[in-house]
Amino acid sequence: MATWTPVYPAAVPIPVDLFVSKKHPGLNGDLGFADSLGNIVFKVNFDKLSKSSSKRVLLDASGNPLITVFRDGKGSWQGFKGGDSREDLIFRVKRTVKKLTRTELEVFLVGEISRESMPDFKMKGFAFQRSCTIYRSDSIVAQTSLMYKLHQIYAGRSKFRLTIFPGSVDHSLIASLIVIFLYGH
Repeated sequence: MATWTPVYPAAVPIPVDLFVSKKHPGLNGDLGFADSLGNIVFKVNFDKLSKSSSKRVLLDASGNPLITVFRDGKGSWQGFKGGDSREDLIFRVKRTVKKLTRTELEVFLVGEISRESMPDFKMKGFAFQRSCTIYRSDSIVAQTSLMYKLHQIYAGRSKFRLTIFPGSVDHSLIASLIVIFLYGH
């Protein structure tokens, strides 16, 4: 019996696509990030008590809190490790441009060796079209796009793709940044 050998070594990094929607089975209206097989990788709990809540919690597939994001002022957010506690700050996000068709955010990681004035990531896009690109320096780290189908003129905004490109960026960090960009109003 012949053995199969992959053409590329398994360690070759490839982009990861996650499909983002509130319509994944079993989510009860919460936002979900699913892999290509439909398995939920991340879930986002929005504070159901008020639509203008300033809290978003990114959960893993088992429901364990990974990152909690709090809005701390007009156009700025803070991300903390874990659940409700505001003890272990991971990142700060500041909005730099907010126009009708364009939004830009700067992301500062806490504990990274960098100058305070230089952001670790920049996010640019148009939230209404579910379009966001995350940059680290001049490299694209991740981007979102609507789900177009062949012969489709209009793409619905309820489901979109998040592509995370290879690198050393934590996928839960990227997912929480996408939630801020698209749902952080």
